[in-house]
Amino acid sequence: MSSIPLPLKGSCRCGRVQIEVSKAPICTAACHCPGCQKMSSSAYSLTAMVPADGFAVTKGETVVGGLHGTDLHHQFCDHCKTWMFTRVAGVDWFVNVRPTMLDDTAWFRPFMETFTKTRMPFAATGAVRSFDEFPEMEELEPLMHEYLAWAEAGES
Repeated sequence: MSSIPLPLKGSCRCGRVQIEVSKAPICTAACHCPGCQKMSSSAYSLTAMVPADGFAVTKGETVVGGLHGTDLHHQFCDHCKTWMFTRVAGVDWFVNVRPTMLDDTAWFRPFMETFTKTRMPFAATGAVRSFDEFPEMEELEPLMHEYLAWAEAGES
């Protein structure tokens, strides 16, 4: 995926927390679930699923926000409250990075969209694949292979 200018650097709104992505995403998505709509204050949230060993907080620290649940650990800047990334309990091999935190977003396009059953009528993402809810875990690996072929073809 040479079209992604790695490493990608970024920060929260106030700049106190800085991040770096050094490996290409394994998938990209837009989520229309009510939780993401509320947390992003928008019609959907955007995600770049980045291998965990290709993601780092390089300055500052984040705090857990959102629901404070046991499964999803939404990470925010403690000062400006920007939602920066999410870690999923039990799925330690990737991090859901909010691509809008990155300085360069020209490469980003959502490959899939999830929770379309709660999509706002005007919200079009241009995603290649759509799901009423979140795909089952056994569907993720084939989707990641499909994403890689799509991204390598330069369609991202």
